[in-house]
Amino acid sequence: MILVVGSTGILGGEICRRLRKAGQPVRGLVRSTSAEEKVARLKTMGVETVLGDLRDPTTLQAACQGVDTVITTATTTMSMQPGDSIPVTDQQGQVDLVKAARHAGVKRFVYVSYAPNMEPCPLTTAKSTVEQAVISSGMEYTILRPGFFMEIWVSPALGFDYPNAKATIYGDGHGKNGYISVGDVAQYAVESVSSPAAKNACFDLCHPQLASQLEVVHAFEIAGGKPFELNFVPAAALEAQAAAATDPLQKTFATLMHSLGSGVLQDPGDALRVFAITPVSIEDYARRVLEPQAVG
Repeated sequence: MILVVGSTGILGGEICRRLRKAGQPVRGLVRSTSAEEKVARLKTMGVETVLGDLRDPTTLQAACQGVDTVITTATTTMSMQPGDSIPVTDQQGQVDLVKAARHAGVKRFVYVSYAPNMEPCPLTTAKSTVEQAVISSGMEYTILRPGFFMEIWVSPALGFDYPNAKATIYGDGHGKNGYISVGDVAQYAVESVSSPAAKNACFDLCHPQLASQLEVVHAFEIAGGKPFELNFVPAAALEAQAAAATDPLQKTFATLMHSLGSGVLQDPGDALRVFAITPVSIEDYARRVLEPQAVG
């Protein structure tokens, strides 16, 4: 049995779908407050759902019973609920999950972290703390360190309004970053479950061709056939925003935007050697999301 924590999220849900397609037995941890349609979708896939919460260690112990592998993608950054915070949920909750998995006899633990060269912020602290807990747990582990998710950072939600050919650029737009698609990270997680070469290893995940924000814009301009209107947010403004923020989530997002502007270097070489996965490129992603507009 494979337990997926974060199963109602975009990434966790896709991992569940791919695991079930491969015939794997899957249990998805869901909250009592999870959207009914998301829980129903999991059940339709054949996922066994179990109520639990990263903020309640006793529910984690029950959820891990009879489980061989845990895959956790859970984060409050895109789905914060009352009582959530990065220190409480992303950090302590995930550490409690590691402890519960170890005590339940789980053999392998797959943790979706993020790029190790991100600038310090509450999420950086949470991710590094959980990574250390996973590594020292005694379980076999795989730590996946994806770069910037295309579906989040190259989307209207964070200022990349490709339907209207407008984009917010953080900093001067020249910093190089590793981008990755949700589907590719899901596949890396699925293959980590059974890959001997992924045992006790950490992998940077991104397309091998790093790209600046301005290069991403150019790819969209070519794919869509029209120029973008750009709005630049100076690095100093993001630094001031992060310094003034009192909420961990606000501080994290200001810092991540600054990191995107400065550039976060990654080397996906190990992942490309171990996994038979060809990551989606920014050009492919641009064509994919603009295609409905072209058809229309």
